[in-house]
Amino acid sequence: MSEINLTLPDGSVRVLPKGSTGFDLASDIGPGLAKASIAVTVNDVQKDINDPINEDSAVSIITIDSDEGLEIMRHTLTAQVLARAVKNLYPKAKLAIGPTIKDGFYYDFDVDETISIDDLPKIEKEMISIIEKGSKITKRYFSKSDALEVFKNLDESYKGEIINDSDQEDNFQLYYQDNDEFVDLCRGPHLTDLSKIGAFKLTKVSGAYWRGSSDNKMLTRIYGTAWKNDKDLKKYLNQIEEAEKRDHRKIGKELELFHFQDEAPGMVFWHEKGWSIYKTLQNFMRNKLELNNYKEINTPQVVDRKLWEASGHWDKYRENMFITEIDEEHANEKRTNALKPMNCPCHVQVYNQGLKSYKDLPIRYAEFGSCHRYEASGTLHGLMRVRGFTQDDGHIFCTEDQIKDEAADFIKLLSEIYNQLGFEKFDIKLSTRPETRVGSDEVWDRAENSLQNAIESIGIEYEIMPGDGAFYGPKLDFVLTDAIGREWQCGTFQADFNLPDRLSAEYVDNDGNKQMPVMIHRAILGSFERFIGILIENYAGRLPFWLAPKQVAITTITSDSNEYASKISHDLQALGVRCVLDTRNEKISYKIREHSTSKIPYIVTVGKKEMEDDTISLRKLGSNETSMHQLGDFIKEVELLSATPK
Repeated sequence: MSEINLTLPDGSVRVLPKGSTGFDLASDIGPGLAKASIAVTVNDVQKDINDPINEDSAVSIITIDSDEGLEIMRHTLTAQVLARAVKNLYPKAKLAIGPTIKDGFYYDFDVDETISIDDLPKIEKEMISIIEKGSKITKRYFSKSDALEVFKNLDESYKGEIINDSDQEDNFQLYYQDNDEFVDLCRGPHLTDLSKIGAFKLTKVSGAYWRGSSDNKMLTRIYGTAWKNDKDLKKYLNQIEEAEKRDHRKIGKELELFHFQDEAPGMVFWHEKGWSIYKTLQNFMRNKLELNNYKEINTPQVVDRKLWEASGHWDKYRENMFITEIDEEHANEKRTNALKPMNCPCHVQVYNQGLKSYKDLPIRYAEFGSCHRYEASGTLHGLMRVRGFTQDDGHIFCTEDQIKDEAADFIKLLSEIYNQLGFEKFDIKLSTRPETRVGSDEVWDRAENSLQNAIESIGIEYEIMPGDGAFYGPKLDFVLTDAIGREWQCGTFQADFNLPDRLSAEYVDNDGNKQMPVMIHRAILGSFERFIGILIENYAGRLPFWLAPKQVAITTITSDSNEYASKISHDLQALGVRCVLDTRNEKISYKIREHSTSKIPYIVTVGKKEMEDDTISLRKLGSNETSMHQLGDFIKEVELLSATPK
């Protein structure tokens, strides 16, 4: 019998008979690994643990407790358990598709009966019953015609359509349970038996068109989440519950920060208090950029299609652009314009005004640029996904030799800003060259090495994302972790060797020759709208004192102290402190409760005694305790707290 060499992730090689499986390999390594093994990766392709391996290969065992194992468990759960449970309860239901998604899974069914969220406990009970049987799962291969026959006999028309539309002629994978009691078409891999299923919960029901087209029938989609154990499931469900409490749309309405309406879908109507957050954040960013030698510019929102054609955006991005056609009566010409979806081509136009020398580089432009993109209506989501937004955009024009230093400086600036905004943890992902790209391998080598060296020079861990770079250059993405553990990709640093060439950006080098600069696309917040949404959810609406739209509420016990309260309000506002003066003829407990609900950080109460002693009574948001302060000391404290961080 011939043998094959199987190379493990650590570089060691195991020699096994040709046709050995992943389970054979795991058993050869040790009984513990064999017990934990559920699938195998062969030359970067995931396969079932019992699939034969017939040639020398790079191999790694996937265990049940790994992230890959969790994904396979979720896939098995939706395709072999949820699907079967629905078929058991609704025999006339037809199976469509059941993929995994972030944190869970879903399955689409064509079922005549209405399935609502009230039916989910019943379906969960049936799923548990199926799992408790611990059924074995086996895989069989079929030709196209035989696979079609199987599902024709089962009256599963959607599976037949999938098979018919496939370019495959052979090796269709059908997964069976026990005595052929249930079968489904699936790419796999799957668990070998259902006893290895962890903890799960069905979460919601919705409608979904077959293959995403409104021309097709509306199906019933059942969602669920699954985790390795009950502890992880409970943690996730608690996170979801907390996320719902923190939903920026809910808080935004409660605090009267912003709203949306049908007349301007995806466009934000900022109210006074929401706009206060926006302005404060913008001023904070402006100060940071000025201190880091950025030149703030402003470019047109409406730009002729000629520039978008020259930049390449007209061909690649037109469907996402707001386009206007104007007949200029007096000029007797027709002009096609577009609202800018990004600022990049306009920044090149600013750079191109006047010949630049190598001595001028790097040049750092910044713009709080208003952009518009036609996002599909179904993707719009409060502040997180809008059609009109403002980027904290910036572009750096530099030489290739300057990329490393510019990247290092940017990461330091970004780290400082995130920390001051309350985000202590963020991850960096280095995305390298994609298969389709512009520029030589030599240029890509230099660019990737520059970014990598910049990260390593400041000692920050990072993850390499092979092939995820932009077509014009590699990039760094910065992913925040919020107060409840969710991740948000915000900042980016992208090296572009394409756009400067397309738009004829040049500089004169030391030898008097014209060279093309590298264009760095960079952002820290991403967009103000989305980042404010993240801030609201991170702090559950209780923003830091300097960001809070109203920082101090001054309340009176009786009308006798109205004048004293007004003076305090006037003095604080003169220092730039955002105040609410509440002299209404209401009980003080009512006032305090109302301002607490509005999440004002400091609530000041004054009465006759405070007025006579030149003091204030202070209650901080989230506390039931009240403390007395001398008015002068309090004003000094508040002045310091309200200052925008430097």
